[in-house]
Amino acid sequence: MNLQGQTVLVLGGAGLVGTAVCRRLLKESPAHLIVAAGHQASAERAVKLLRTEASPGARIDACWGNIFVRWEYKDFSWGEILADPGKRQQVLKDLLDPLENKRKDEILAQSTLARTIAQYRPHAIVDCINTATAFAYQDVYESARELLASLDGPPETYRMAVERHLVKMYTPQLVRHMQILYEALSDADNDWPGVQAYVKVGTTGTGGMGLNIPYTHGEEKPSSVLLSKTAVAGAHSLLLFLLARTPPDRPAVKEIKPAAAIGWAEIGYGPISQKGRSVPLYDCPPELAYDLADASVPTGEFGIELEGKSLENVYIDTGENGLYALAEFSTLTALRQMEFITAEEVAENVVLELKGGNTGYDMTSALDQAVLGPSYRAGWLHGQAIARMQHLAREKGAHSIAFEALGPPRLSKLLFEAYLLQQVSQNSIQRVKGMDPLQLARACYEELVTVGELRTQAISVGIPILLPEGDRLLRGPTIKAGKAEQGWIDLRPENMRLWKERLAKIIELATAEQQADGGMYASRFDRLFVDAATGQVRDSFDIGTVVGWLFSDEEQGFRMKS
Repeated sequence: MNLQGQTVLVLGGAGLVGTAVCRRLLKESPAHLIVAAGHQASAERAVKLLRTEASPGARIDACWGNIFVRWEYKDFSWGEILADPGKRQQVLKDLLDPLENKRKDEILAQSTLARTIAQYRPHAIVDCINTATAFAYQDVYESARELLASLDGPPETYRMAVERHLVKMYTPQLVRHMQILYEALSDADNDWPGVQAYVKVGTTGTGGMGLNIPYTHGEEKPSSVLLSKTAVAGAHSLLLFLLARTPPDRPAVKEIKPAAAIGWAEIGYGPISQKGRSVPLYDCPPELAYDLADASVPTGEFGIELEGKSLENVYIDTGENGLYALAEFSTLTALRQMEFITAEEVAENVVLELKGGNTGYDMTSALDQAVLGPSYRAGWLHGQAIARMQHLAREKGAHSIAFEALGPPRLSKLLFEAYLLQQVSQNSIQRVKGMDPLQLARACYEELVTVGELRTQAISVGIPILLPEGDRLLRGPTIKAGKAEQGWIDLRPENMRLWKERLAKIIELATAEQQADGGMYASRFDRLFVDAATGQVRDSFDIGTVVGWLFSDEEQGFRMKS
């Protein structure tokens, strides 16, 4: 469709992808662009930014609220809704009552999504909300456990647990959302032809990786909650597929489904927050090490809080996915890991499909070919992003290793251990090979004693430090894993021996690649550890590349299609 002079509604328009879509849409000269977000501040901030970039006279407005609940609840969080018995029971009725007769009219009249569409009467809708995350991360597994635990409790506690669990059930939420969308897209009158095109920006749930994905946001692998996100995303795609095949006079329905990490909004240095809260800093000097038998529990009154101090570091802002450290981002985007694509590329494909083009990435048309994978542009920009973060780290004297944002804690453990080896060897694999395991263990320990910031960063994000003797632990109030191999910085000589074996294997593989084909430097190898200019095996190593390779090699956690 021709977007010039049309009204376009962008749901989730204040997010990373949503903002990129809005910017791209403004180039088509729509008559009215509506930016919808979950919260008023986000929506108005996005509109203020877009107005500074738009041509004079462009009409851009903000609206906000949770589109998955009724209008009167749109500004309440899920936590507030779940805590209020009246709201819980009303949401359950809205979710579970049959969508028929008078109840259908009431549900549609009260729906935030239906009312928003009816109010602005858009000709096109771009939905950038991560619907799968919104539903699946309510965590039905946790609510099921709470329900089971309440069976022998007071009746009022049991009733509350039942209601909370039912509200969090994914399928009723997704089905009711699609039913309301179906009805809202059917509306039209003499002055408004109705919505002519609807494009959804979906998700694979795993950034294009499979069940072997190393990034689980927790210890369980594969994570039930993460797989639920993929399950909801897949169900959503099939429901959109049905919606696209529903006659008569339906809008064009399409889905663009990125299959890589999406980045980025900002690179900077500053406070690091997780779930909206800053990360307080803790220390645990070696002289205060705890006995292993007493300290290997997830949480407790451990460590010394550095009063008034919180974690600050170099970060890359990936929008809805939060802030990542330099090394985390380097690992996430390492070759054959999740890699990444820019929001602008997603937006370009969205607008092309909206205008009737055929990008080859429409999920409703070709499920097998719809995923939007890593890109040449992102590969080109990848080195620039890493270089900028490295420069900031040097400038600020920061150790941007891991904020424990990706999970499992094993990722952070490996990153910290690789970083320590890099520091004590002056970034030389040969020096690591030349030191015996006990020397390495002692050198890494001395590095953590000397560089307090490195130690406090680790234990503050829940990664404890197992001292070389193996009987004492440096930790803060929380640890993310119950065993050394799962998520502790392990300074024992036997772990140093394992690292020596890993690095030796890297040299062996790189040497084999270098010598293959008579040294002709053919394209059939990735050559992660070979100098591109000289063709020689590298002695230095990038910790993100090394840990990414470990996930691919040791855990088979790699992507099949790049």
